Amino acid sequence: MNKVLRDAHEAVTLIADGASILMGGFGLCGIPENLIEALNARGTKHLTVISNNAGVDDFGIGVLLKARQVKKMISTYVGENKEFERQYLTGEVDVELVPQGTFAERIRAAGAGIGSFFTPTGYGTLVAEGKETRIIDGRPYVLEPPLRADFAFVKAWRGDRLGNLVYRRTARNFNPVMATAAAVTIAEVEQLVEPGDIDPDHVVTPGIFVRHVLQGSGYQKRIEKQTVRA
Repeated sequence: MNKVLRDAHEAVTLIADGASILMGGFGLCGIPENLIEALNARGTKHLTVISNNAGVDDFGIGVLLKARQVKKMISTYVGENKEFERQYLTGEVDVELVPQGTFAERIRAAGAGIGSFFTPTGYGTLVAEGKETRIIDGRPYVLEPPLRADFAFVKAWRGDRLGNLVYRRTARNFNPVMATAAAVTIAEVEQLVEPGDIDPDHVVTPGIFVRHVLQGSGYQKRIEKQTVRA
């Protein structure tokens, strides 16, 4: 079985207007740079993007926002993108802000087949509006639904042709959990190797969760805010 695609441009031909996409990464660390760039070039529109953050103005998901390709963002932190801020304040993009722990657990629940779960986070705030609440052992909880998508774009350090993935340090972040929560997961990797070249004990995302894999290139690996000593 060979799941390898030619490149990111071939991968994004699978994405139709109006699709929902989970995009791995934390800040600009471990983001699927090649897939985002190819999606931007293709011009696919009316997307629902589920990501921890919205990139920056000229990189990552920020380029999709700038090109008006995103209809809705579901995120936890969006403070580094002025264009996103402008679109939100003018009502050009729909936004659902989710507490970060709840965000991670909603995605994990989708991958694990869990229908919903109760969490105390957000009770008594705007987050809980319209949702079922319950008192459990004297503490109030909010019922949260799973968060799944049509596609997941994930970035890994190494992957084989069967889709088994290994992540590198903090670039692991949301990628593994998102890989389990989509109908179709597409992985871009820095190193594409043959089956058997990855120690089975090192595999984080088994290939059963990955529909397609591609060799990425030209990674910039930017830093959002670089702080150095004077």
